Amino acid sequence: MKKKLDMLEELQEVDQKIDLLKVAQSALEAEMSGINQGVDAAREELAGFEASRTQIEAEKIELEATHAAELENIVRSETNMKETKTNKEFQAVGREITAAKKQVSEIEENLLQKIGQIEELNIALAAKKSRCEELAENSAQRVVAKQAEIAAVQANIDAEIVHRENVTKGLSASLVKKFTMLREQRRGQALAIARDGYCLGCNMHLPPQLYNNLYKHEELLTCPHCQRILILKLKQQ
Repeated sequence: MKKKLDMLEELQEVDQKIDLLKVAQSALEAEMSGINQGVDAAREELAGFEASRTQIEAEKIELEATHAAELENIVRSETNMKETKTNKEFQAVGREITAAKKQVSEIEENLLQKIGQIEELNIALAAKKSRCEELAENSAQRVVAKQAEIAAVQANIDAEIVHRENVTKGLSASLVKKFTMLREQRRGQALAIARDGYCLGCNMHLPPQLYNNLYKHEELLTCPHCQRILILKLKQQ
């Protein structure tokens, strides 16, 4: 029975190592995800600037079309003015031309604003594109490094799983099942040290007879309070 207890203790140590390795692996995967999210955010911001430029360019094209149409209207009105026969008609056409020229002036002002906005966006886009490419390249290198770390941790996990399988070969299936259930129920700790009459798993006092029976190593004994399998560990002198 002492040998089984030693094997169970080894099994618990292996499982705890695997748990810690998996936590470390999850942390590395989260870091890698964060790296990718940073690149995605930069690309999304770049796409937003490009969409803004596309929108302003479309507005500029529309203004240019309106500007051309108004200039044609002015030319037409000026031609019509020459053909007017009355002073009233002449004044009416004159007002049309004045209004059209005012609108042309406003359109030209808006066009200048659009051109300025496009130039500013082009400068910002060039800087952001360069930064995005630099970030993507740097992030790709960091991702490769994280993947290597994750692979190394996985290799350790795989080795510990093989270790675990070798340990469990020497134990009965029912005992391994009991051990696994206790681990799930007791936060990953199926075994508890018994010392000085106490279970160190739950810090509760053990019945004297049960504690004395631990010295005999005749059977697997469990704590009546937390149900963990007890392993007697005396203080080192």
